[in-house]
Amino acid sequence: MKLQAGYLFPEISRRIRSFGAENPDAKIISLGIGDVTQPLAPAIVEAMKKAVVDMGSEAAFRGYGPEQGYDFLINAIIENDFNSRNIDLDRSEVFISDGAKCDTGNIQEIFGLNNVIAVTDPVYPVYVDTNVMAGRTGQANKNGQYSKIIYMPCTAENNFIPELPSPAVGRIDIIYLCFPNNPTGAVATKEILSRWVNFARDKRAIILFDAAYEAFITDPKIPHSIYEVEGAKEVAIEFRSFSKTAGFTGIRCAFTIVPKQLQAYTEDGRAVKVNSLWHRRQCTKFNGASYISQAGAAAVYTTEGKKQCRQIIDIYMANAAVIRELLTRLGYDVYGGVNAPYIWMKTPDGLSSWDFFDHLLQKANVVGTPGSGFGPSGEGYLRLSAFAKPDDVKEAMQRIAHSI
Repeated sequence: MKLQAGYLFPEISRRIRSFGAENPDAKIISLGIGDVTQPLAPAIVEAMKKAVVDMGSEAAFRGYGPEQGYDFLINAIIENDFNSRNIDLDRSEVFISDGAKCDTGNIQEIFGLNNVIAVTDPVYPVYVDTNVMAGRTGQANKNGQYSKIIYMPCTAENNFIPELPSPAVGRIDIIYLCFPNNPTGAVATKEILSRWVNFARDKRAIILFDAAYEAFITDPKIPHSIYEVEGAKEVAIEFRSFSKTAGFTGIRCAFTIVPKQLQAYTEDGRAVKVNSLWHRRQCTKFNGASYISQAGAAAVYTTEGKKQCRQIIDIYMANAAVIRELLTRLGYDVYGGVNAPYIWMKTPDGLSSWDFFDHLLQKANVVGTPGSGFGPSGEGYLRLSAFAKPDDVKEAMQRIAHSI
C-alpha cells in the first residue's frame, strides 16, 4: 500500500491503450520498454530444440535440476565471461536464475529490514519498489522518494555518475549500482568503480552491481564486471542477464555472482558469509531455471553463438547511433547510446517528462519512457530504447523530426 501509483511501465501501457482506442488507425512505434525485437540466434534455437528432444527421451529426460544451475552452463559462464577478463570464480559462486530482475529484487530478502540502502536517482524502479514491499522503507514524500532510502542524484553536471555519499548522510549498508546504466546509458570507468569498492570496504557496505547491459560496452577501457576491480569480491554481488545479451526476455535465464569472500555483518559485528545465505534462500524458494533455457544459454558461448549474438547486439547499437545522430541534429541534449542501448534525452522547452511523452505519442505516435518515472532527478528527461526494428527506428526518427 506504500507503493506509489502503478509501476511505471503499466502506466505507459495504459496511456498507449487509451490513445489507441481513440485513434485506431494510428501505427504506434514503441521505443519505450526495453524489450528485444530480434529473433533468437540460430545456435540458441538449435540447442533448445535438442534440449526439448532430450526431455522427450527416457534416457535423457531431466526432472528437477540443481537449484544453482547445471555445471555445463556455469562452466561456460566462468570461462567466457570471467576467466577471459582474468577473474577467477568457483562454480559455487555462480547462481543461475530466471532473470536479473527477479534476482535484484529477491536478493534483499537475505538482509535485515533495518539496513539502510542507497540508490542512484534516476534509478531502475525495481530496486526501490522491492525494498518498499519488504517493509524496509518509510512513506514516500511528494517527490515520490521514500524515507530510509539514500538517494544519490545523477545529473548532467556529474555525467550521471553518483557522487560518494558524504559522512553527513550517516550509515549506508547496501548500495545499488547499475552500469551500463538503465535509464541514462552512462558507464563507469575502472577508477570510478574502484572508488565505490573502497568506499564499501571502508563502510562495511555491500554493492549490488547490476551488469545486465555489459555486452553493449564498446569502449575497451570500460570494465564489464565490477570484479575487474581489486577487492570487489569482498564487497560486491554482480547480476547478469541473457535477456538483452541474447534475446531471452521471453525465455528467462540469468545468473548472479556471490563471491565466497563476501561478508555481511550482524548488528553485534559478527561476520557472516553471504554466499551461504543466498544458497539457502534459493534452495528454499527456487527450483532452478529450466533445463531447456539453460541449454539455450550455454549455446550463447559457442563459436557460432558468440558471432550471432554479436550481430544482433550490433543491430541494436546501430539503432542507438541513428537515434543519437538525429536527435543531436535536431538540437536536443542527448546522452547514452554509445556503450548502452538506451538514449537519455532532455525534453524541449521545459516540458515535463510526462507532457513530452504525451506529445510524442499524440503527434508522432512514438512511445518513450518518461524520465520522472525513474526518480525526481529524471524529471525533464525521456528514455528511448534501441531495442526496436531498424526500419521502425528510422520511421520513428522521421516522425519526431516532423512533430517539432
